[in-house]
Amino acid sequence: METIACIKRVPDTGAKIVLTDDKQDVDASSIGYTISPHEECAVEAAVQLVEEHGGTSTVLTLGEEDATEQLRTGVAMGVDEAKLLEAGDHEWGPISTAREIADAVSDEDGEPKYDLMFFGNESADAQNYQVGIRVANQLDVPVVTGIKDVEVDGDTVIAKREVPGGNNVFEVPMPAVVTVKEGVNTPRYPSMRSRMQARQTDVDRSGAEPADVTDVRKVELEVPERDESPAEVLGDTPEAAVDVVEVLDDLEVV
Repeated sequence: METIACIKRVPDTGAKIVLTDDKQDVDASSIGYTISPHEECAVEAAVQLVEEHGGTSTVLTLGEEDATEQLRTGVAMGVDEAKLLEAGDHEWGPISTAREIADAVSDEDGEPKYDLMFFGNESADAQNYQVGIRVANQLDVPVVTGIKDVEVDGDTVIAKREVPGGNNVFEVPMPAVVTVKEGVNTPRYPSMRSRMQARQTDVDRSGAEPADVTDVRKVELEVPERDESPAEVLGDTPEAAVDVVEVLDDLEVV
């Protein structure tokens, strides 16, 4: 089995996000970078399936040279190969990004080189929810989104999406694209030894030029307002359990 996880270098998801003055990007001068949480799970899924069925796992990103840091994190998590599509300082929207990734994961005849292509359901910064779907559309392969459980049975992918009261279950043939959500698995934490070994891994680099796309343009970014409303304490005695159950019932959790 050949699997690939497509990831994105994003500002530290636990940091306070500040935009640049022109609202075109995140001001990362005082924060670090990481892999989107959904995409960490995508990496783990790609590794687990190869561990179970054999084959090779790959991690890929489109970005600048600094993005090799996130690729090496993927290698430290157990991925076999790393690929960087060097984007330079061009403006990359979801359409151009998807086109470049689709070209990178297909052969000369336009056929997918991988059995399963994993994406995060959405990136932690722009949250466009588009790239995985657009890649599948360009490759003309099935795509299932918002997935919380993935299994492989022969040439079939069995993917589950959580819905109130249960799951939607999808069975699609491979090759296929799956976009996963945080919680589909627990990403392993790379050991110091695996991180050191990952530094020695060769990263396959290839140039990337954005397509001339005029139908989608970024206007500006906006940081959502924080919910500053105070928490309500329902009580500190056993009797408060009744109120807790009522709240959970209203949220359709129970």
